[in-house]
Amino acid sequence: MTQTVLITGAASGIGLAMTQQYLAQGNQVTACCRSSSDALAALDCEVVTDVDVTQPESVDRLKSKLAGRSIDILINCAGLLTNESLDDLCFNRIQTQWEVNALGPLRMTEALLPCLNEGSKIAMITSRMGSIGDNTSGSRYGYRMSKAALNAASKSLAEDLKPCGISVAILHPGLVSTRMIGFSGDISPAEAAQRLMVRIEQLDLTNTGTFWHSNGDVLPW
Repeated sequence: MTQTVLITGAASGIGLAMTQQYLAQGNQVTACCRSSSDALAALDCEVVTDVDVTQPESVDRLKSKLAGRSIDILINCAGLLTNESLDDLCFNRIQTQWEVNALGPLRMTEALLPCLNEGSKIAMITSRMGSIGDNTSGSRYGYRMSKAALNAASKSLAEDLKPCGISVAILHPGLVSTRMIGFSGDISPAEAAQRLMVRIEQLDLTNTGTFWHSNGDVLPW
């Protein structure tokens, strides 16, 4: 069955790989990004540029563009990672990560709720670095804090949207070889996308709000 999928952060990395794979399955994809890439432009899908999840006006324009349309799967994939240590606490960078990683997905989800229906699914691409129980190495203050906040918001969304028949997955993709981490990961964006899509396929109201590794393991909060 053809599904309608909207993906943020679709110009590169995991977002691009998920766009490619959902299209290969015959789905209709709306790929959102701040600016497109050659790889994204080459795909046969709707590309919406100038989508900045930190800017309410930008998100409102997208909301207006999609008014009256339905979304089966909303994937909030746009993200930002910088490295702050206790010796280098750049609060501007921490604030920017908070805006992109925590408030951005919540803002996008709230704006697109009119497009979601009973049976729709929301996938929040988070990180196990947002897990407090899993933190044994410290550092990465902005990224850890913002992803922990995203996890908390996503859990609340899962509870609030369950009566509407809308389920929410909180998904760690793995250590993925993308530009964000200097291509030092141990799996490719294509493999991460495939595993994430399996988790989304398995998502329903019985497991909504679960914090998963893309390999299927349930992660600690």
